Amino acid sequence: MKKVTALILILVLGMTILSGCGKKADQFSAPKNGETVAEIVIKDYGSIFVKFFKDAAPKAVENFTTHAKDGYYDGLTFHRVMNDFMIQGGDPSGDGTGGESIWGGNFEDEFSDNLQPYRGALCMANAGPNTNGSQFFIVQAKDPYTKEALTNIEQQYGMKFDDKAIAKYAEVGGTPWLFKQHTVFGQVYEGLDVLDKVAATEVDAQNNKPLNDVIIEKINVFEYKK
Repeated sequence: MKKVTALILILVLGMTILSGCGKKADQFSAPKNGETVAEIVIKDYGSIFVKFFKDAAPKAVENFTTHAKDGYYDGLTFHRVMNDFMIQGGDPSGDGTGGESIWGGNFEDEFSDNLQPYRGALCMANAGPNTNGSQFFIVQAKDPYTKEALTNIEQQYGMKFDDKAIAKYAEVGGTPWLFKQHTVFGQVYEGLDVLDKVAATEVDAQNNKPLNDVIIEKINVFEYKK
């Protein structure tokens, strides 16, 4: 009897481990009750709400949420805005040259096969591999991609998209050439209209800096409730 009980426990434990290993991040699902989310409050524009992928990118999520709670991002700007591409912020210097992680300096990339830079993806900005600091960007590109276009990107950048990614890029758009070039650690679940308004702001053509500052008033981190 004891042997049978032990065998059952081993089987259950094994199934639990396998189930955990097979768990995939659902990039577009609604946040769950109690899940940590954030509101990016942008002066004169409104709010963008994001959820996080803590299991896939724990350091990026901890870095962003801790900076937000500490007020690091308060008053900073989206210093680089490119319509039909992305909006970038989180640099205290305001020109894309500054910022650091909560640990000081930079931290490593956290790439996932299950997270893509689709429209609305919250990503770490970097200056090359493993150079993540405080800067982030939100993908705004919304033009759909054909399978042929994605095939060309695969060939050009040496990457491979599965059927799910191909279908999703055709539905929502994004920046597929940035797959596994920047850590995806969150996703907009509300406020895409605000994202588009920011992206449409007039910028300096030379460096894509808004002519009028786009200011992050505050980033509120809280537990989601329906």
